[in-house]
Amino acid sequence: MDFSTLFIIIIGSIFVNNFVIHRFLGLCPYIGVSKKMDSALGMGMAVIFVMTMASTITWLIYTFFLNEATSIFGLDLTFLRTITFILSIAVLVQFVEMVIKKAAPELYKALGIYLPLITTNCAVLGVSLLNINENYNFIESIVNGAAAGVGFTLVLVLMAGIRERLEYSKVPRSMKGMPISFIIAGCMALAFLGFTGMKF
Repeated sequence: MDFSTLFIIIIGSIFVNNFVIHRFLGLCPYIGVSKKMDSALGMGMAVIFVMTMASTITWLIYTFFLNEATSIFGLDLTFLRTITFILSIAVLVQFVEMVIKKAAPELYKALGIYLPLITTNCAVLGVSLLNINENYNFIESIVNGAAAGVGFTLVLVLMAGIRERLEYSKVPRSMKGMPISFIIAGCMALAFLGFTGMKF
């Protein structure tokens, strides 16, 4: 196992190719759940778990059932990839939702509608498809899924921290709410752009 490759995947998924800041996936929970730190952290932990498990399960499904070269059926079923991945993610999210509802009812109420929205969170589907498109092996897929979840949580928590402080700041009335949130998101995207090493 090449640990340098895994390290590059981790740094790339968290900072350089962050799913929210760089790929613009998962913007709905990024804006919607980032009002309070507690709900942002809870959502982040749920997304890390779902992304890691989704990467694991979808890689196994694709490798052993859908890909003609390695399928146990010997059939090319790659055209079923997207629908199969969505169904797998939906099952995982239902499991996470039941666990959070039982273990942390307050967090469940705080997350509200955004917890079921993980099912349709394009970042979760995106990481599963990216693992296949980049030809990652099993370990690399799991690492990429976990790192992508950590990157998602990082920007979610940063955004929540900034928005909580803005509650006590003098923001012009016309900029309160979504306008200032979008400006912050843009500034954060510019800040993360520094990790790519681009020169203008």
